[in-house]
Amino acid sequence: MATLAAATPEAVAEKFESLAPPAFDLVRQPETGLVMVRGRMGGTGSPFNLGEVTVTRCVVRLETGETGSAYALGRSKKKALQSAVIDALWQRPEARARIETDIIAPLAAAQKSAAETVRQETAATKVDFFTMVRGDN
Repeated sequence: MATLAAATPEAVAEKFESLAPPAFDLVRQPETGLVMVRGRMGGTGSPFNLGEVTVTRCVVRLETGETGSAYALGRSKKKALQSAVIDALWQRPEARARIETDIIAPLAAAQKSAAETVRQETAATKVDFFTMVRGDN
């Protein structure tokens, strides 16, 4: 689910359309709310409230009984709904391998590639500072 949550709404929609989604019922309609995000100074310090972010959630039940849920950062109700259906399908043993190879793996690879690009662009701007020692000290 982390892969779907990190994906763009367009990427999730593209993968969702490649499925032939089964019939489903909405257990909880897509709804948007606020969540408090907490942080830590240096990753290890005392926690503090960083601020609120918008999150959309949705819960669906397939006609075969599997329940899927999704939380998506932002206000994309369509992304939350599609992610919840994909989550429910992933719980079906006969569909799990297809979901992992056709949806999750390509999205994860794209996210890894994007992160590597950002890492390389950041590394290209790195400045190494050094101190020259003067002989009179």
